[in-house]
Amino acid sequence: MPTVNLTARLIDSLKPREKRTEYFDEMTPGLCLRITPQGHKSWGLYFRFAGRQQRLSLGNWVALPLKEARAKARAALNDVANGKNPLAAKIDVRTSETFRALATEYLERHAKTKKRSWKEDGRMIEHDLIPGFGATRAREINRQDVNAILERKAATAPVQANRLRSLMNKIFRWAMLKGEFGIENNPVYLTEPPGGKESARDRVLTEGEIKQVWSALDGMREGDLAHRKFRMLSAASLKLRLLTAQRGEEVMGMQWNELDLASGWWTIPATRTKNGLAHRVYLTAQSLRVIEDARLLCESKPSNYVFPGPRGSYIQNVQKAIQRIRGTTGIVFRGHDLRRTAATHMTSAGIPRLTVKRILNHLEGDVTDIYDRYSYDAEKREALETWARRLHVLVSNLREVKTEA
Repeated sequence: MPTVNLTARLIDSLKPREKRTEYFDEMTPGLCLRITPQGHKSWGLYFRFAGRQQRLSLGNWVALPLKEARAKARAALNDVANGKNPLAAKIDVRTSETFRALATEYLERHAKTKKRSWKEDGRMIEHDLIPGFGATRAREINRQDVNAILERKAATAPVQANRLRSLMNKIFRWAMLKGEFGIENNPVYLTEPPGGKESARDRVLTEGEIKQVWSALDGMREGDLAHRKFRMLSAASLKLRLLTAQRGEEVMGMQWNELDLASGWWTIPATRTKNGLAHRVYLTAQSLRVIEDARLLCESKPSNYVFPGPRGSYIQNVQKAIQRIRGTTGIVFRGHDLRRTAATHMTSAGIPRLTVKRILNHLEGDVTDIYDRYSYDAEKREALETWARRLHVLVSNLREVKTEA
């Protein structure tokens, strides 16, 4: 890691890199500025105590200017020189902290910097864990407390209860590894997944089910006026998932600057794909119509997002729309099943599996993928046009669309 003469101007100009970077201060031994790929800047102090290198977190760059960070680091180094571990005092304070404080630290310092799905972690923390034992001291939570929360969740959502258990396990393991919260045992250890063993999903909608689901999506325009716009945007995003076979998060987060509507291509940047590779998706006439409908819905309040949510970002949860469809049709499915359905119907129409994998942005998992960067644009376009024509036949109320072979 580089050692530099840190100044306020230099720190302000430092930009994030692909990997977390630390800049050590020439004036204060061990003091470093850590910058995450997301641009978060924080202070830390590396020191040796009892023969082991340790790191003390000092605070955020915005809240702790350079001069104060140096003073805080020198005070901690003075403690080390006098035989005191500066982490000890911090640990003493942390042992009285609540689970809410621990979960907040986990989200800010770990999930946001290492997980693409950190927003889902945040949702579960806020919706399930904070109401369960947010005010309880983190180190006092035991296995019985964990089981109580899991059993309540499993009563209505067994699979989600498994996700909740996994998240709690990660939070407590992270706290133990950091050694800052006085947690010496993981209360999730030896608890059973409340939703039982999960098998791989293989749900594919039949042709009849596709027709019913599409009809129900069209029906989202009906009902109360207050929520009609967001119901219709949710419906549009689900239609686009079925048309393009792309992941829900990628479709819902679609931005106008990713679209070349004239040529009919959508380029998903590497920062938004699961495998970290930019991905080109051909947009058929039906897909373009769905996108245009979304634009008209938001005409009075334009957004950078094609499917904007009520709070300025994009629509991040379409579960209510899916539940509404389930209630209307009686068909049980998940959002991800639309992607699998499109892929399955494409292969059943004779489209090569390799082309379908390119549409899904899947990799073969061997060294060939590193060198085989051919875009497959022509094959992807033909495949998605074929699927669009087949979907047109399945969905009776879809307007006739002329496509080029």
